[in-house]
Amino acid sequence: MSGFVEKPEPLQVPGLVHIHTGKVRDLYRNEAGDLVMVASDRMSAYDWVLPTEIPDKGRVLTRLSLWWFERLTDLVPNHVISTDVPEGAPADWAGRTLVCESLDMIQVECVARGYLTGSGLAEYQESRTVCGLALPEGLVDGSELPAPIFTPATKAAVGDHDENVSYDEVVRLIGTENASLLRRTTLDVYGRARDIARDRGIILADTKFEFGFDGERLVIADEVLTPDSSRFWPAATWEPGRAQSSYDKQYVRDWLTSPASGWDRASEQPPPPLPQEIVDATRAKYLEAYELLTGKSW
Repeated sequence: MSGFVEKPEPLQVPGLVHIHTGKVRDLYRNEAGDLVMVASDRMSAYDWVLPTEIPDKGRVLTRLSLWWFERLTDLVPNHVISTDVPEGAPADWAGRTLVCESLDMIQVECVARGYLTGSGLAEYQESRTVCGLALPEGLVDGSELPAPIFTPATKAAVGDHDENVSYDEVVRLIGTENASLLRRTTLDVYGRARDIARDRGIILADTKFEFGFDGERLVIADEVLTPDSSRFWPAATWEPGRAQSSYDKQYVRDWLTSPASGWDRASEQPPPPLPQEIVDATRAKYLEAYELLTGKSW
């Protein structure tokens, strides 16, 4: 069992039709047929949307995504039309709203990994592969890979878990030419972002992207290179062979699986509310990631 601990009711806004309530974002369609994407402060972990929000989180994700989109336009166009808040929408939507192209979305999470950790580490320890790609012996938690790899996953509904799939499965889903384009673009974007982050003292261990087609044009969509969709590690303290400190939601994951939370992940019980000190520390980590990457004060 997983999903929303407390599923929010969608807001009714004149001129907008509610389409979907996701883990973090609420999607609407306006009268022009464009998508209106609103990033909430909801936090998800272990396939649950937690009952406690992280203040300003949605604005961090939105502002950071926009910053990255500007630095990727020569590699791939993005779906953003404007950041205007629709007339009649709540004031709280300011800074967390994107009006976007409506795309034919590809039902694949495009994951790029430059370092070994997470589900990739678990597979490697069993078979010396990640998503079926053979890797050399001797790698440990946090090891840099010989070269970045494309490790796609299925896009799961709220409460379900993304599942790693092989490249052959992507070919089956969207064809050889599109699969090749998706892999190449994913790795190109990861490489650009990795180098930018590295210059700012941050290791981009892995990240995931979503893409869609506007006709035959491949477009990057949703959020990009945020602490929700990426693992960011401080370069100064990186040390393979152990879990790394991070600027992402790992801090929340670690608390949930600690004795302090009292939560059994294997049970069917929803996770508990986050204590204030975890909320404050998580917010601080998201803001720190934003400020280090962009060089701008929040």
